[in-house]
Amino acid sequence: MSGNKVRLNTEWLCDCGGCHVALVDLHEKMLEVLQSVEILKCPVLTDEKGYPEADIGIVTGSVRTEHDLVAVRAMREKCKIIIAFGTCAVYGGLHGAGLAHTREEIMDYVYRQSPTTKTDTIPHNSISALAKMVTPIDEVIEVDLYLPGCPPHAHYILQGLSSLINETTPRVQRETVCAACNRVMKKTDVTEIKSPSEGFADNETCFLSQGYICQGSVTLDRCLAPCPNHGIACSGCAGPTMQVLTEPTRDIRTEISDRMSRLTKIPYDTIKTHIEKSAKTHYAYAMATKMIGNKPTFLIQKWIAEGEVL
Repeated sequence: MSGNKVRLNTEWLCDCGGCHVALVDLHEKMLEVLQSVEILKCPVLTDEKGYPEADIGIVTGSVRTEHDLVAVRAMREKCKIIIAFGTCAVYGGLHGAGLAHTREEIMDYVYRQSPTTKTDTIPHNSISALAKMVTPIDEVIEVDLYLPGCPPHAHYILQGLSSLINETTPRVQRETVCAACNRVMKKTDVTEIKSPSEGFADNETCFLSQGYICQGSVTLDRCLAPCPNHGIACSGCAGPTMQVLTEPTRDIRTEISDRMSRLTKIPYDTIKTHIEKSAKTHYAYAMATKMIGNKPTFLIQKWIAEGEVL
């Protein structure tokens, strides 16, 4: 891609838009990127309605509507390289939690039951209909580079774009969030699981050791661990580690339960049951990917039937 500027398209599917805004987080580094890139299509910057021929295509969001399906296929056709940009594009993202409910349940709640949007009318022809599933983009098109994160961290955005512009191999990292966390794991006498709203966690000790559910040990580090290093337990926004994704018997809840039960006096089954009852929270970011949704250990419909799943 040397010589002329690299032509860049971006497209925004079903997501909050935060990934597009994250591009600005490069700050002055953005100027370096722009020296090598010509932006042809970008929903937040240009008025381009079509899909020009481009070298790199950045796709954010997951496939949830007919519009998303048409758009992501057009991007693949017109772009030489496609980047699945952000956790929604890579794993399905937070709205993957909607898979715990039918389309009818979701539409009914949003338009008829929610106190902030309550109405008697569900739109049928003014917006694209919801698809049956929330789908990561690589189940629809071929993806060349994955950049998870909610949104991706500026460090990894620059690293990924620079490697493509300069035609070098991107660095592949397999460390967990724990690898960048400054807290120390240690055995404690904690006997109960604590809610994040219950007091303040000690700044030096691992959240698991203190009885707080933290997903740092099962989450790929694509963020440099800002949350646990600033008093907030990891929510898993960058998606699971390859070990969790690829091992059929390893799961988010089983891995956390094993580690937490070893670090505290809380029984393994107590922790596992607690996570199951809040599965839509703990699995939300990656529930839509078949690598999690098709696991024999992932039984969200069973958990819902046994009690309210948050």
